[in-house]
Amino acid sequence: MIRAMVVDDDALVRLGLTDLLDSDDAIEVVAQATDGLHAIEQATAHRVDVALVDVRMPRMDGIAATQRLRALPHPPKVITLTTFDLDEYVYDALAAGADGFLLKDTDPAEILRAVHLVAAGSAMLHPTAARRLIDRYHHTGRPRATQAQTCIGSLTPREKDVLALLAQGDTNAGIARALGMQESTVKSHVSRILTTLGVTNRVQAALLVRDAGLTL
Repeated sequence: MIRAMVVDDDALVRLGLTDLLDSDDAIEVVAQATDGLHAIEQATAHRVDVALVDVRMPRMDGIAATQRLRALPHPPKVITLTTFDLDEYVYDALAAGADGFLLKDTDPAEILRAVHLVAAGSAMLHPTAARRLIDRYHHTGRPRATQAQTCIGSLTPREKDVLALLAQGDTNAGIARALGMQESTVKSHVSRILTTLGVTNRVQAALLVRDAGLTL
């Protein structure tokens, strides 16, 4: 069972998302929060696997809340919710530790699929909108690019193969099929890649590839 939390200051949005998630027999909404500070309190009081977090909220916004949630002893995965008029916040949310983001007008079935994917350790970087937004708002500086290139250069050739597919948003299963590997082996590679690159999740690893300006 995936234990979920919905974080949004709009009561109607919270209700709608909660009803949607509760319609899936494999998902249980264990907490709701009205802003970032409330989300921290709820995530501390309840074990949460996946949190859907709005970006613009009072007291503490979704970006700050994501950083705080990911720093908890038992951090939930975070999916940031946004609308097209909040595009400028997407990269900041992902860099803060979010495992991906969804537009609020995303098809309900895709929202449920996203929760399952993120809970299983994948990232929601694959939608075309996500790539476009990150490309638009992620401006690479040379010092950052050089540091990223150095980190990636320390990976083994096979780890670079895995990272290239990971950066495209492929799941562990997809990477395993593409490279003719066992999924358990891919998971081990991904774990070592994250440790070597000094990042906490797959999205940040993909952003590091973009920082480096590399085509692996």
